[in-house]
Amino acid sequence: VQLQASGGGLVLAGGSLRLSCAASGLTFRLYNMGWFRQAPGKEREFVAAITWSGTSTLYEDSVKDQFTISRDNAKNTVYLQMNSLKPEDTAVYYCATQPNSYPIMTMKTKAGVNYWGKGTLVTVSS
Repeated sequence: VQLQASGGGLVLAGGSLRLSCAASGLTFRLYNMGWFRQAPGKEREFVAAITWSGTSTLYEDSVKDQFTISRDNAKNTVYLQMNSLKPEDTAVYYCATQPNSYPIMTMKTKAGVNYWGKGTLVTVSS
């Protein structure tokens, strides 16, 4: 299984980025997908999740009106559209899989998360 995250980079505060995570080696529709982030010196934290069908999404409170998660099952890819970026959004962003037998809410605690991507760095300068 491989999860290849891309789309990170350096952006000015207020700017936007779109992250992508392409999955291979698995049956993509069998998994909920999540995005997490880890800032320097901090623990990895939940950002957003989407069910296998794309019909339900979940966000960490601080990004709820700022980020949008989506997926394209035909392309085995999950996306994270990030708008109005702030310096505190600076982190390495990771995508992850969770079997779709788990309720999406459990993604917040990383329950059942079984594969991780290698991460893509997002740096927001003020």
